This record gives sequence, structure tokens and C-alpha cells, in this order.
Amino acid sequence: MIFDQQLLPGQKLVQEKLSAELGISRSPLLKALEKLESELLIEKIPRRGMFVKEMTLKEIIDVFQCRAVLEGLSARLAAFRITTEQIQKLKAIFEPFIGKKRVGAEVYAEADRAFHNYIMQWSQNAAILRLEVLSNIHLKAYQAGLLRPPKDTMGEHLAIIDALAEKNGPLAETLMKEHIEKSVAALKRRKESVG
Repeated sequence: MIFDQQLLPGQKLVQEKLSAELGISRSPLLKALEKLESELLIEKIPRRGMFVKEMTLKEIIDVFQCRAVLEGLSARLAAFRITTEQIQKLKAIFEPFIGKKRVGAEVYAEADRAFHNYIMQWSQNAAILRLEVLSNIHLKAYQAGLLRPPKDTMGEHLAIIDALAEKNGPLAETLMKEHIEKSVAALKRRKESVG
């Protein structure tokens, strides 16, 4: 509901209402809300209640800096484990956009999410896969739109796929880190322009 923007940043979560809407008792709802709080998607404000967390640019920058390191490592590990079929799957994600002058931001954002999620999965690193907080905040960050336009990131995605296909772990790691660090730079510029 948070990712689909049925619950908006800053919105108060009324437990009775959510319990009724979801058709569950308060006990499992409270457990779910505690998990969402640990994943930084909701926040508990004493004497006021629970609210959908409004991510600050600083918090999103912090998460993206962590992502640069973890997804760089994911790319390095995936390069040694990736199959030919998986490489084809990554290429297929971006095929619809190659050579197009205009690319729909929403469709491209979905492709971008799939690309990053697949590489993290294919790293086969259990510790990385358990860090749901990063992928959740990554998803939440997309609510603000793409950080950089497809024309800026398409070549970066394809270069990462080429490094993975060549089983060049160090290059895949470097390219992934640079890719995400450019988004961090875009976020910092946005933060500076806001004040």
C-alpha cells in the first residue's frame, strides 16, 4: 500500500481501519507495522501514533551510498555466477528502449528496478539479500521519479551487462558503483537546490 501510494508519506496509520481493510486482527497487523518501522517505511511518533515515513533527501542519499557499495559487491559476485540465460534476461529488460528517442519514465523505472533486483539475487549472497531495508528505500525513492533520465543511464546499464557477460567481476563492481554514485551526485545537487 505504501509502494502503490495508497498510503502517502506523512499519512497517519489508523490501526483499526487498516485491520478492517486487510481483514486481519490487530496482533498480526502490529507485527507487520513493527517490521515496516525497522525497514524505515513507517515511524512511530510518541503520543501521536504511526505514520508513513517521509524520507528526507539526506536519508535517501545515505541509503544510495550504502547501495553503491553493496550493489557493487553484488555485481562482482554475480559476474562469477551468472548464466547465459540470465545475461539474456538482463539484455531483454532494456531491448524495448534501445534506439528510442522517448522512453516512458514509469516503464523505464520498472526496468531499472528489475535490473538491480536481479543482480542482487544472482549474487547469491544471503547477507545482501537480507538487507531488505535498502531495496525498500530504493523502491520508495522511485516515488520521487527517476533520478537521472534514461538517456543518461542506458549506456551504464548496458556496460554493466557486458562486464557481467565477460565474467569480469572487478569491472562489473566498478561500473555498478559509478552508476549508483552518479545518482548520489544527482540527489546532492537536488538537495543543494532545495536549500
